[in-house]
Amino acid sequence: MKFIKEYRDAKIIKDLSEKIKKVSKKEIVLMEVCGGHTMAIHRFGVPSLLPRNIKLISGPGCPVCVSGIGYVDAAIDLAQQKDVVIITYGDLIRVPGSKTSLEKEKSKGADIRVVYSTMEVLEIAEQNPDKKVIFLGIGFETTAPATAVAIQKAFGKSIKNFFVLSTHKIMPPVMEALLNEKVRIDGFICPGHVSTITGSRIYNFIPEKYKIACVITGFEPIDLMQSIYMLVKQVNESKPNVEIQYSRAVSIEGNKKAQDLMNEVFETRPDNWRGIGKIPDSGLKIRSKYAAFDAEKVFNIKVDNVKEHTSCICGQILRGQKTPKDCKLFGMVCSPDNPVGACMVSSEGVCNAFYKYRNYA
Repeated sequence: MKFIKEYRDAKIIKDLSEKIKKVSKKEIVLMEVCGGHTMAIHRFGVPSLLPRNIKLISGPGCPVCVSGIGYVDAAIDLAQQKDVVIITYGDLIRVPGSKTSLEKEKSKGADIRVVYSTMEVLEIAEQNPDKKVIFLGIGFETTAPATAVAIQKAFGKSIKNFFVLSTHKIMPPVMEALLNEKVRIDGFICPGHVSTITGSRIYNFIPEKYKIACVITGFEPIDLMQSIYMLVKQVNESKPNVEIQYSRAVSIEGNKKAQDLMNEVFETRPDNWRGIGKIPDSGLKIRSKYAAFDAEKVFNIKVDNVKEHTSCICGQILRGQKTPKDCKLFGMVCSPDNPVGACMVSSEGVCNAFYKYRNYA
C-alpha cells in the first residue's frame, strides 16, 4: 500500500540505524510531542535501533492525557444536570476525574455518547430539540478546526441546543514551557498531524530563541528513523533548524483554511495542562460572537476539590522527567483495564504505549 510498505522497508530502516550510529557523537535527548509518535515509537521498537547515547523521551502530546482533571470534573457535573446529553470522543470517557468518570456516570444512567465527527453532534442536537447537547471539545490544532466548523454551522442554522465545552489547546506554548522549565531536550520530534494544519513556521522560535533542533515527522518507522538522523546531525553540527521530514503531508504554510476557521471561532487564553499546570496563551476559548454555544458561559458548572491521585506521576511523565517504569502503580495497580491516570487511558498515552508493547521489563 502506498506510503505504508515503502516506509517499512527493513533494509532502509537498518541502513538508517547504521547511519545514526555512525554520526552519533554524544549524548542526545530527543522528545516527541505527539501521542501518535509515542505509540509508533514503541510499536515499531525504535529505541532498540538506536545507540545507547540517544535517548527518546515522551512529552505532552496526548490530548486526552493533558486535559485538566478540573475539565473532566466539569464534564461530569454537566452530565448530571437535567436534560443534558454529553458527546465526546472515545478515550475521554474513561479518564478519571476527582471522584468518578464519564464512563461510570454513563453506567448510572447519564446520557453520554461517543462520536467520531462533530457533524454527528449537530445531527444529535437537531434530532433532540428538547435536550441540551454538549460536545466536549478536546485536542490540539488537529481537532480544533472540526469543532470550529460545527459551531459555525450551528450559528448559521440557528441551532439553539448545541454547546461546546472547550479545552482545545495549541502546541507551541507547552513546548516553550518545557524549555523554560529546563527539561533536558536537545531536539524535538515535532508533531505530524498538528503541523499539517499549522505549517512549520510555528516552531521557528525554538531554534532561534532556544537553539534546539526541530524535525516535523511522519508516523512510519522510516519516517521516525530518518527524523532522528536529521536531528542528530543538527545537534552534532550545532546548527539547530526546523526541518520537514513529513513533506508528503506538511508544508511551511500549513492549511490556511483550517487556520482561518480556528481564528474566526476561537481566541487564545491561559489553560491548565494536566500534571503540568496553567500555561499562558495555550488554550482556545470560544469568541464572544459565538458565546451562545459556549457551555462555560451558558451553564452553571460546579467543580469542587479538584485533585489528582497522589501516587500518579503522569505529570512528571508528560514533562519528560520520568518514564512509566518509574511509577510504582504502573503495570500493577494501573493498567488499561484499570487506569489510575490519564496517561494509561488514551490509546496515545505513554503509559498505555509502554504497557501495550511490554516496555516495562
